Parts: sequence; C-alpha cells; structure tokens
Amino acid sequence: MSSTQQAGTARKGLIPERFVGIALISFAFLCFSGLDTTAKYLGQSLPAEQIVWMRFVTHVIYAVLLFRLWRMPHVLKSRRWGLQIFRALCLLGSTVFNFFAVRHMQLAETVSIMFAAPFVVTALAGPLLNEWAGLRRWMAIIVGFIGVLVVTRPGLGEMHWAAILSVCSMLSYALYALTTRMLAQTESPLGMLLISAAVAATAITPFGVSAWVPPADAWTWILLLSTGAWGGIGHFALIRAHVLAPAPVLAPFMYTQIIWMTGLGYLVFNDVPGVFTIIGASIVVGSGLYILYRERKISRGEAAADAAGGSVGG
Repeated sequence: MSSTQQAGTARKGLIPERFVGIALISFAFLCFSGLDTTAKYLGQSLPAEQIVWMRFVTHVIYAVLLFRLWRMPHVLKSRRWGLQIFRALCLLGSTVFNFFAVRHMQLAETVSIMFAAPFVVTALAGPLLNEWAGLRRWMAIIVGFIGVLVVTRPGLGEMHWAAILSVCSMLSYALYALTTRMLAQTESPLGMLLISAAVAATAITPFGVSAWVPPADAWTWILLLSTGAWGGIGHFALIRAHVLAPAPVLAPFMYTQIIWMTGLGYLVFNDVPGVFTIIGASIVVGSGLYILYRERKISRGEAAADAAGGSVGG
C-alpha cells in the first residue's frame, strides 16, 4: 500500500470519530440534566452545599470502585499537574459561582448567560488549541444561542449585580472544556475524571459538612448518592468526546441540554413546555443537525479525495 493510501485510510478512520464525539457530548449533557433534575428535587429538603459536596464525594468513590483504580495507580500519573489542578478548580468554580448566582437572579437569566460558553470555547479554541472554527460553524452556534434565548427569554431590564457571578460560572465552564481538550490528548481519561472530582470534593468539604442535614428517608438517600453517578458518567463522556473531536465541533451541542431539561422537567415535575420552549428547542435541534450535516459532508469529501489520491498513487 502506498503512503498516500495509508494516509487516506488513517483519515477515513479518524473522521467518523467526530460523530462519536458528538454523540458522547450530547449524552454527557443528558447526564448533567439528570444531575440538575435530581439536585432540584433534593433541594426541596436538603441544603445545596450538602448536595454539591455529595455530588463530588460520591463521584470519587464510584470512580475508584468501578475502575478499581488501586490496581492501576499509573492512571493518576501526570506530566501536567498544574493544568490538571487548574481544570479541577474551573469545574468547582463553575458549580460554586452558579450556586450563588441563582440565589439572586432568575433562572432564565443565569441559564442564558451560561449558554454563552460555546462562544468562548469556539473563540479561544483557535489561539489555544489551533482549532479554528469556520464561518458556517460560527453561524450555527449563533443560531443555537438564539434558540436558547427564545426558550429562556431573559428580562430586558437592568441586570442584577449577581450576573457577574453567572458570567464567572460561564467562563469557568468554558475554561474547563478547553483544558479538557488540552489534557485529553496526553493524559489518562480516568485520571482526569478522578483528579477533578477529588480536588473539588476536598475544597468544598468544610461547607458540605457544616451544612449537613440527615436525609429523611431511603429514597432521598438514593437520590443523593446518585448525584455522583450522574456527574461522573457525564464528565467521563465529556472527556472522551474531547479526545475524539475538536472543541469547536462539540461546542454547539452544549445547547442540547435545554432539550433534555425540558423533557425531564415535564416527566418529573409535570412542567408542560410552552410555545416558546418548543420553538426554541426546534431551533437548537436544527442548529445541531446542521453541524452534523456539515461534518458528514466534510467526511464524504475527504473520503472521495482519499479514493482519488489512492487510485493515482497506486
């Protein structure tokens, strides 16, 4: 086989990985929606600090037990500890800033600010990761963001000072996503999964312990213990997605969370989506489908180019 054919074969194997990455990140935000739904339900009887602490503590415990990390301590080795810790603090910061922001602001306002993260990811992915987004992908991101605004319909009045906290949460998540992509190419996904949760759990422990309220029944305990599973599985899928696909490709699919949240809100809390929610969700879906269409077209074009190159080279 010629070198041209070998290169073509390699590219054919790599291009479909983007679709797997898109599926994984969509699944990740489904898990995060499950986590948010569980936290909202538990928030009716338990302090938020306790829920956040248990989310990270159980995350660590499940990761250690499930993957039997004591048998492979090498996954915790890292050549980039500074970036690992920074990434973990970004995850914690996103959670903490958002918690304090929602105390003072409407949920629609904090959500709309949070969904600006793909803009930051896409903008910084170029200079930081050399993953530059084209005009069409930027347009898809903008359209998806418009869909989220249709759903959330944030107020047009003077913004509360706590919006600064929500912006900090959004920026923390964007940096978390970017550092995940940076580390995913060289570090162990299991190590990244455990380190981020361990650092966050350690930092939030004093607040979680001091706010502890005994769960009222077995069902509350089950839900509380499930938070780590939702978060752990979601972040593992997020890490794997960034191994397989560039950050600008994955960024628009953050918007799928609004769809999962709408569905879970209806199933769990009987919240019937309104007309604006349906319209906005349709716009979000359309934006995501366009990205999928573009990736499929690119994949076919490169496959055709590989086939032509292979016939010449042979």
